Amino acid sequence: MSVSPTIQTYLEKKGVAFDLMPHDRAVTAQRIARVAHIPGAELAKGVLLKSDRGYLVAVVPASHQIDLAELSHRLDERLGLASEDEASRMFPDCDPGAVPALGTAYDMRTIVDKRLDGIEDIYFEAGDHTTLVHVKRDAFARLMDGKTEHAAIARRH
Repeated sequence: MSVSPTIQTYLEKKGVAFDLMPHDRAVTAQRIARVAHIPGAELAKGVLLKSDRGYLVAVVPASHQIDLAELSHRLDERLGLASEDEASRMFPDCDPGAVPALGTAYDMRTIVDKRLDGIEDIYFEAGDHTTLVHVKRDAFARLMDGKTEHAAIARRH
């Protein structure tokens, strides 16, 4: 069970209460939700996107996927998925493919799907493929630092 040093420091800096939840190794968000026995709507997955202005993290429930056309229109930017190599460079203390939902911890522009705003218990990857961080809704809002935009950016799988 491992939390990336950046995420650990950020959680401590924000002073939020959290629990760590180990689970069997899984890579995709939907599979993580299944092996962790939590609803996909409660697992916040981070997706690294690249745009003309740089990188950003979109955070959506595991039960949904990003609507790139809608998000591109909303931000008035061309967007695409970043590669795993790009993600490894942006999140060097995380396992390959483990994009954290806490782009804010890495000083990255972050946009959150508004469906997560109403969820009481939120889980997200800790930086590896075997550990989730569990926080309450108000703690997740503090972790998003008030600087994130919240919008309808996802659609059901």
